[in-house]
Amino acid sequence: MVTPVPLPADLDDYLTYLAIEKGRSANTLSAYRLDLTRYAAYLGDTAVREATADDVQGFGSTLNTRGLARSSVNRTMTAVRGLHRYLFAEGVAKHDPTADVPPAKLPKGLPKALREDEITLLLDAVTGTDAFGLRDRALLELLYGTGMRISECVGLGLDDLDLDGALLRVTGKGDKQRLVPLGRLADSALRAWLEPEGRSQLAPDEWRSRDDQMAVFLNHRGGRLSRQGIWGVVRKHGLSAGIADRLTPHVLRHSCATHMLDHGADIRTVQELLGHASISTTQLYTKVSTDLLVRAYTSAHPRATGRPGAR
Repeated sequence: MVTPVPLPADLDDYLTYLAIEKGRSANTLSAYRLDLTRYAAYLGDTAVREATADDVQGFGSTLNTRGLARSSVNRTMTAVRGLHRYLFAEGVAKHDPTADVPPAKLPKGLPKALREDEITLLLDAVTGTDAFGLRDRALLELLYGTGMRISECVGLGLDDLDLDGALLRVTGKGDKQRLVPLGRLADSALRAWLEPEGRSQLAPDEWRSRDDQMAVFLNHRGGRLSRQGIWGVVRKHGLSAGIADRLTPHVLRHSCATHMLDHGADIRTVQELLGHASISTTQLYTKVSTDLLVRAYTSAHPRATGRPGAR
């Protein structure tokens, strides 16, 4: 008989709740235990009650790279959502991170990066030259150009910018900070947003808080742009570009990593850029790039397909 792997207390409490108060079957509890063990392993040193919406989305994307059946992926995410709702309802956690994750259907198979021409199409869809147009272009350029998480973009402050050095100070999971280079196009878009024609136009006559005053990205009321606000910007221009059905802030992060690997970036460099604690998380992105490599090899090498005349 195999001894179940010990789970963190919060997860064990949830399974006990499902068994006693919800009357779930032994088979269901066994499946949920496996699902939540995967989730706990993904979170690593992050306590379950401290998990963020980015953690939930990242875990969902990770599941799609493991070749699991779609039914298994859906069941696992149902277990994760139920866990966080339970912890919040019981007062164990201060928030339910799954409430901030739009209930979109999980994609089939691997999380699919946008093609580079689709990224261009998306950015070209931002045609406005008013404050909102300047903000949206800078936001999209940063999400794709730096691979930042949506929460990292929300938290970005003016004092995190080093435009002279073309660097950003990004605060990631666990309040860990890293320096991220700012590419030419992202730098240009960000500078345009910070000109008087951009951010100043959305600034209020009187700031509600120091936090709002230092925010890089503002909403129409002059407050810090929220997660929901960023989702709205991404969706708006995704619709204009005709790719809204495949576009999320996380897809832009995934596209950043995939395109860098496609162009020869070292995996350790991509790990540092994205702020992954473990190289194994970054390696999930290499599957897409490996597919590209195989296609290129098959089409180019004379012995890859056994064409007549190959010796």
